[in-house]
Amino acid sequence: MDNGDIEGGGGDLAFNGKGRRKYSPVGAHDRAVLEMSSMDPGSSSDSKSCIRKNNAGTLGNLDSDGREGSNPENGGANGPYLEHKLELFGFDSLVSILGLKSMTGEQAPALPSPRDGENVSITSGQPKPSAVKMGTMMGVFVPCLQSILGIIYYIRFSWIVGMGGIGDALLLVSLCGLCTFLTGISLSAIATNGAMKGGGPYYLIGRALGPEVGVSIGLCFFLGNAVAGALYVLGAVETFLKALPSAGIFTETTTKVNGTVSEPIQSISTHDLQIYGIVVTIILCFIVFGGVKMINRVAPAFLIPVLFSIFCIFIGIFLAKKDDPAPGVTGLSLESFKDNWSSDYKNTNSAGIPDAEGNVHWNFHALVGLFFPAVTGIMAGSNRSASLKDTQRSIPIGTLAATLTTTGLYLVSVLLFGAVATRDKLLTDRLLTATIAWPFPAIIHIGIILSTLGAALQSLTGAPRLLAAISNDDILPVLNYFKVAEGSEPYMATLFTAFICMGCVIIGNLDLITPTVTMFFLLCYSGVNLSCFLLDLLDAPSWRPRWKFHHWSFSLLGASLCIVIMFLISWSFTVVSLALASLIYYYVSIKGKAGDWGDGFKSAYFQLALRSLRSLGANQVHPKNWYPIPLIFCRPWGKLPENVPCHPKLADFANCMKKKGRGMSIFINILDGDYHERAEDAKAACKQLDTYINYKNCEGVAEIVVAPNMSEGFRGIVQTMGLGNLKPNIVVMRYPEIWRRENLKEIPGRFVGIINDCIVANKAVVIVKGLDEWPNEYQRQYGTIDLYWIVRDGGLMLLLSQLLLTKESFESCKIQVFCIAEEDTDAEGLKADVKKFLYDLRMQAEVFVIAIKSWDVQPENGSQPDESKEAFTAAQQRVADYLAEIKETAKKEGTPLMADGKPVIVNEQQVEKFLYTTLKLNSTILRYSRMAAVVLVSLPPPPVSHPAYCYMEYMDLLVDNLPRLLMVRGYRRDVVTLFT
Repeated sequence: MDNGDIEGGGGDLAFNGKGRRKYSPVGAHDRAVLEMSSMDPGSSSDSKSCIRKNNAGTLGNLDSDGREGSNPENGGANGPYLEHKLELFGFDSLVSILGLKSMTGEQAPALPSPRDGENVSITSGQPKPSAVKMGTMMGVFVPCLQSILGIIYYIRFSWIVGMGGIGDALLLVSLCGLCTFLTGISLSAIATNGAMKGGGPYYLIGRALGPEVGVSIGLCFFLGNAVAGALYVLGAVETFLKALPSAGIFTETTTKVNGTVSEPIQSISTHDLQIYGIVVTIILCFIVFGGVKMINRVAPAFLIPVLFSIFCIFIGIFLAKKDDPAPGVTGLSLESFKDNWSSDYKNTNSAGIPDAEGNVHWNFHALVGLFFPAVTGIMAGSNRSASLKDTQRSIPIGTLAATLTTTGLYLVSVLLFGAVATRDKLLTDRLLTATIAWPFPAIIHIGIILSTLGAALQSLTGAPRLLAAISNDDILPVLNYFKVAEGSEPYMATLFTAFICMGCVIIGNLDLITPTVTMFFLLCYSGVNLSCFLLDLLDAPSWRPRWKFHHWSFSLLGASLCIVIMFLISWSFTVVSLALASLIYYYVSIKGKAGDWGDGFKSAYFQLALRSLRSLGANQVHPKNWYPIPLIFCRPWGKLPENVPCHPKLADFANCMKKKGRGMSIFINILDGDYHERAEDAKAACKQLDTYINYKNCEGVAEIVVAPNMSEGFRGIVQTMGLGNLKPNIVVMRYPEIWRRENLKEIPGRFVGIINDCIVANKAVVIVKGLDEWPNEYQRQYGTIDLYWIVRDGGLMLLLSQLLLTKESFESCKIQVFCIAEEDTDAEGLKADVKKFLYDLRMQAEVFVIAIKSWDVQPENGSQPDESKEAFTAAQQRVADYLAEIKETAKKEGTPLMADGKPVIVNEQQVEKFLYTTLKLNSTILRYSRMAAVVLVSLPPPPVSHPAYCYMEYMDLLVDNLPRLLMVRGYRRDVVTLFT
């Protein structure tokens, strides 16, 4: 669609064309605008202001930010992008008012960078208007063709045909062409799945496979482009010195052919290549510093010599026999075709001249490495996506057309070169294309020099921008030196690229540089194929490429072919390149700033998690596969400072419940209030809690719930948290040691309610007393881990003790199991049974059986320590006072006995019995485990219809004078098994 199809601007904007319906803009009194004027007060004030104050003419002329913009005909903000917006349908006003810029096809302000909370992007802000938009031919096909056709075709292709023969050369071209064609299909699919930013393959791979893979392959691709610049510079210099031998500074050498001097063959001095190469590189750098506009102005001048020189080569081939051919040039001859069909691999010197004593041996693998740079360059079109009229159409058609065209050209050239000259001529005349070109060789020399210099200029232009794009994503701090502001030239990156290019030029050997370029490009192509393979195989809802002619099997074949070609060329170069990429990947994963780009690996993890969750089913997990999934209640009593999301030692304890860090913890907190009012507070609290979890290196997730009160919030969490068999199975919280000191009367009811909710929901409970003294990972503990096993808990207490031993802080401790039994119990028989049970469980522990008199016996004089008797007496007095208080309240109000808002039944004799029971247990623990590293004891359930206050008194009496205690209550299932 042309801009001429859009009539007028401002309020008279309309879409009008032949055979098309005419759309009018939305007016200020239209129904949609009037209805939006009465929107809910929660709507944006700016939006309401725009709706009520602007008339039809003003609305029609709003720019992308909702402000008054200039007329498109005057080059306003809407001018060059007018055809991409919903203004075509008269919806521009509503889109601007509602802020739905993403619907208009405009660029968002910035994509989130890998580091959360920052807006760092390759190209941030609104794109600058471009006066000219290129189509498929000039925007993609021509740049790809210019990048693919280069120095290898002119000065190495005929030599490859002579060394490998026509048969191997056809196989070589087909293999490399198939690799780039499959990569082009993968590139087309990814490039048409959304808008593209700067960075080329780095952007595509990074957004598909993650920042670590993207940066590692992107940096390798940067090195490949930098080295390719040296390749093109050396090609141009070699062609120049071959065409003008008198320009050489150093003496040229004479080379033997097959060990005999049949005819002197002169080769160019390496020192001349180095000197001229450095000079040319410096000149090209000065041009690059002039900016991309200067490069784009001279780019067409590099294409015409390439096309014209190829035309001259083909004309020369057909006229070779009639046009006074040089020695060895037979013209198109069937005899030459037969002689050159088979391969003739032999040794050469470093200049490629056959020599029986040469130190370079050639085979098909080596030819692949030499030829593959001649098929690279398929990324040239995708790098210009911002300048294309229709990216979704131009990139696939232009890239694949250029790939097929050049592959066809190479296949035809193999047949023609193999039939036009003898094998000796093919191997010794490095510029056979110039020898046979019509009308004279100088045209080919000029064409080669200009085309290679143009390709080198493109490499020295693209490589710094690729490095700058990686730097601007702010992933690696070491690359901050190469950051550039929007619209600025990457001068530091250009200098760094020039330094690498000149280093490769100093090597001065084209055949040693090309395998290096090949490895880096193949690594990049394999990354593109793997990206498309992963995205196509996962088939996420966001994967909707416009290019439909793709399949994951093609991408997998392309990636496999790239890897195979890498090993065919040189397994040593392959190992080095993969090791370099792996080192970069490891460095990025350690030093990089992690984030979420929505890459394919995250989608794979998500689908794997869903499949694993479905495979687990809803049935109970076998005890052999049971993992603790603790639900960490961070602030159940609400007495931590507001800026502290969780007790500092709670995450340390959560890590102690995992074997070698494997497992998941869920950290929860509950905010009192209305969800609509506190939703933002919940988000901020969740982010703060998540930061705490990451700081403590605990594998877990943070969840914040808003509820009318703490009890209702926890009841909802314990019912709904988790999925399938990945629901939390243990509730962990801190014992409320502060409740009496702070006079928090609501704590007993909340504490008992949480325990009862866990019992009803079939969740285990672990309550930590003495959390302030809990050791971190660096504080080694000595002594024992004592277990007071009173009731059957499915082996949870035993399992927790074993998990504690796996931690460095408790690995020096030993386990002691104390079995509490009645006085008339067979102690020896019980001890033997417990030992046998522990042996079958593969657990080493020392077993003790403690016989205690009946629980209803009253305390006798001298049977308890003085502090225990004082605590018992004080507890009795507080319970008596509390019972008297609630009885008095019930009598005054004429209601049944009430506590915590519920009717209760108080049996004072039973209360006395419970107090004495906990006293005896506390005294026993103090007698045997006063010096233990940690004590685990069975948690008694809250008695039915007892006041919560009484239960808190029982618990206070149980934990009195014990510095570090875990109260454990299992649930109705086994978590350990005797069988393998």
